[in-house]
Amino acid sequence: MITLTKEDGPADLDGVTHLSIGVSWDPTAGSSGGVLGKLRQRTGTDLDLIGIAMQGGDPVRLAGLDSLDPMGNGSLVHSGDNQTGHGDGDDETITVEFARIPAHITSIVFVAAAYKKGSSFQKARNISFKVYDATGGSTQQVADIWPSLLTQDNGCAVAKAVRVGGSWKLEVINVTGRIKQGDEHALMRFAVSK
Repeated sequence: MITLTKEDGPADLDGVTHLSIGVSWDPTAGSSGGVLGKLRQRTGTDLDLIGIAMQGGDPVRLAGLDSLDPMGNGSLVHSGDNQTGHGDGDDETITVEFARIPAHITSIVFVAAAYKKGSSFQKARNISFKVYDATGGSTQQVADIWPSLLTQDNGCAVAKAVRVGGSWKLEVINVTGRIKQGDEHALMRFAVSK
């Protein structure tokens, strides 16, 4: 298993027909102790993994939130919204089938965000992103991406799959920023800037 960083540069995805990006996190009590802290940990926090399909510099489709199959052909599919972070394994996953991605889509930006009001990265711990080669129906994890937890931001542009000619590359972005909660246009502007 490797941990991918921005410094590694783009990774070739030759031979990878299906790619999955998963995010997992554990709920935390935050700075509150006692009963209030235990209640917050039990209810968890809601982070969201979002895949934004780009046509050049323009976002055209969004996988996540309330859109699980934005292309309508199964080429970019979100697993559904986990609102607590409870449970084992990935809390949310986006799977890409590159052969079915329409030709005009030039890249897909993967963003994790504390998008809904009241959610924050500070209410989650052990946030990690996993990269899977899902070719042939397998779920073989090939890499981890670990974001810095020393942020007051509520968004992290995790990675970007980029079309290069007839193939795809995956580059780690791992850049945080502020996104106005509940504002889909702010989320898309954040993705475009990365």
